[in-house]
Amino acid sequence: MATRRGFLSGLLAAGLTPLPGWADAGAPAFLSAAQMPDGSYMLVGLDGAGAIRFRQPLPERGHAAAAHPLRPEAVAFARRPGRFALVIDCAGGALKATLDAPEGRHFYGHGAFSPDGALLFTTENDYAAARGVIGVWDVASGYTRIDEFDSGGTGPHEMRLMPDGETLVIANGGIETHPDAGREKLNIPFMKPNLAYAGLDGRLAEVVELPPALNKNSIRHLALSGDGLVGFAMQWQGDTRDAPAVLGLHRRGSAPRLLQGGDHARLEGYAGSVAMTPDGAQVAISSPRGGLVQVFDTSSGALLREVGMADVCGLACDGGGFLVTSGLGRVGRLGEAGTQQDLRFDNHLVPVG
Repeated sequence: MATRRGFLSGLLAAGLTPLPGWADAGAPAFLSAAQMPDGSYMLVGLDGAGAIRFRQPLPERGHAAAAHPLRPEAVAFARRPGRFALVIDCAGGALKATLDAPEGRHFYGHGAFSPDGALLFTTENDYAAARGVIGVWDVASGYTRIDEFDSGGTGPHEMRLMPDGETLVIANGGIETHPDAGREKLNIPFMKPNLAYAGLDGRLAEVVELPPALNKNSIRHLALSGDGLVGFAMQWQGDTRDAPAVLGLHRRGSAPRLLQGGDHARLEGYAGSVAMTPDGAQVAISSPRGGLVQVFDTSSGALLREVGMADVCGLACDGGGFLVTSGLGRVGRLGEAGTQQDLRFDNHLVPVG
């Protein structure tokens, strides 16, 4: 009987050695940045039930990550505005590359790969011109920057690859920042947030703005259904006592729809993350300020449930329900007890695959 060693030796001789995949990193379903009790920072992988599959160190606080579609490799982004992004081998732990923002640029905490994993796209700020930029990096050459294009607005934050595999949807938050001013927001009265759709070649296909009265509603985070419905989470930059809806839906070629209900005031005008079921039937937002998660029916716009959880922000859908994490270390399915981990989860749960 052939042995496993003999089988692998035969594959090696034939040049057919299996390439590492996400199973080699513990088969995580999601990625999250986190802080350890000693103050150090990590990128962690979690399965659909919230169990930790791996931990890899980060030099500073992370915000979100981009998961390579084929191999156990992730690009971890610094908390925005950040100048670095790290390419991490999530199976072996090696630092494979460091992406430095070009002169006059900084990252905004998010990125996305092309369907084949050959290109990485990053949201960036051209801060001298107050212009949103999408950086393009060639993966095979060690993540070399090869191009950039206009994001279609100011302050691009999260960006997702649409189900067609050919279009990026970009959340242009509308907020101008500059490294010399730290995290100060420089243009609140004149903000113009939008959703922009661009081809992988950088050509803008559609730009969708909110009504003028909602110009202070910064579009920040995105979720997608399998058929291209976009959910977007917003953060109101005005008086929170007058905060409008902070959850919206958009389908290309139509006007955006805003959803609001339940204990809306408790959100304090701030949605930290958004997630959607694959069939697009339900969409959820989390608010760490309000300690609340709300789930809506996308067809009727009706509020289906709201669940309280202190400092909740990380939010994702694994097909069987919504998974949530908190800055206090809680993780589990929405509405269930979950588990307590020895770390503080940062803002986002990023799907793997």
